[in-house]
Parts: sequence; C-alpha cells; structure tokens
Amino acid sequence: MGLYYDVFETGWGWVAVAGSKKGIRYATLPEPSPDRALDDLERSMRAPLPEHVPDAFNAYRTQLEAYLRGDASTWDVPLDLDGVAPFFRRAWDACRSIPPGETRTYEWLAASAGNIRAVRAAGQAMARNRIPIVIPCHRVIGKDGGLHGFGGPGLHMKARLLNLEAALA
Repeated sequence: MGLYYDVFETGWGWVAVAGSKKGIRYATLPEPSPDRALDDLERSMRAPLPEHVPDAFNAYRTQLEAYLRGDASTWDVPLDLDGVAPFFRRAWDACRSIPPGETRTYEWLAASAGNIRAVRAAGQAMARNRIPIVIPCHRVIGKDGGLHGFGGPGLHMKARLLNLEAALA
C-alpha cells in the first residue's frame, strides 16, 4: 500500500494522519493524547499502523493548525481517496463544497451526491469519512437542525468546530 503515518500536537489536541505519496488517506480529529489519536487512526484504517515517518505531513499540519486558530482555510493538501465507493466519493466532494460557517442536511448531501433517496447512505458516507475537517462532515446536520453522529471526540467536537466556523463567517 505504501502508507506511512505521523502524529503531532495541535492547539486542540493530538492528531494522527496516514497517507501515501498520492496524499492523505486518513486523519483523526484532535484527541487528548497521542495514544488516543493513534488508536483512532488504527480503527479508521482497520489495519495496524504503517511506518512512522515524522514530519511527513507538514503542509497538512500547518493548514490544520491555522484552521484551528480560526484562520479561514482552503485546503490544498492532496488527498488519496483510492478504494472509496463512488457514492461516498460524490458525497465527500459535495461535503467539501459546503462553505465554512454554513451547514447542510443529510438530504441535501444525498441529492448532491446524485440520489435524493440515499439519505442513510449519505449519513454512512459521513460516518466513514476518513479525513474529517478537510472533508467537513461536521457541517452536515439533521433536517431538524440538530447535530447527529460524530466520531472520535463526539458531538462536543462537532459543535466546537461549527462554533469556530461561525466566528469566522
């Protein structure tokens, strides 16, 4: 597979990221310890950690730290989305089109991914998002306006990210 990983500390906690020469394939949300971030990464990868390559994802780290400080960020880090199902990829692309500080519903996401009836599949695409924040699944909410489902640190982190972006808007 040619994957490698790194783990680093941000102002919000520890983040682990894995990728290939093509780009980032997996990343975690900030966690309180490097061990928790690495556990999340392994769980997301569904495989043991690959080779550790310190500083392999410095461009991502720099952009992530700026984002977490409240600097509006456009992500220009390459992503490695090999092996992603076509509907998930369309849902992830649609999710990436949601501007910071705004939200969309799972219904909107399903329609934008090409199948208005696939609301549950859109939810699964967000639940299996391998690169949160860059693919901003925190911007997808229920039709009732409520926050639903969010891996890693949970709904508290989803609310925190939305509040950060609302301050930017």
